[in-house]
Amino acid sequence: MWSTNPLERLNKEIKRRTDVVGVFPNPAALLRLAGAVLVEQHDEWEAGSRRYLSEDSMRQLTAFNAALTLPNASASTGVNPVPELIAA
Repeated sequence: MWSTNPLERLNKEIKRRTDVVGVFPNPAALLRLAGAVLVEQHDEWEAGSRRYLSEDSMRQLTAFNAALTLPNASASTGVNPVPELIAA
């Protein structure tokens, strides 16, 4: 599925960077490296020319969610109830 490609790419990048190190001296070292990769990727997604969640895409998503109002929504409060998730 195309929507998971950025996440899969990020996981591969973390794996690639940790494979270079091989053995970490302690768990904190692994967390620092993985955190640095995440911060770097966040900066690229936020400022890059291929912005992952652009303002326009977020605006479209918000408009789509607003169109999915439930028929039992209370018009007086202006708050739409969130449907409960039911386990299969």
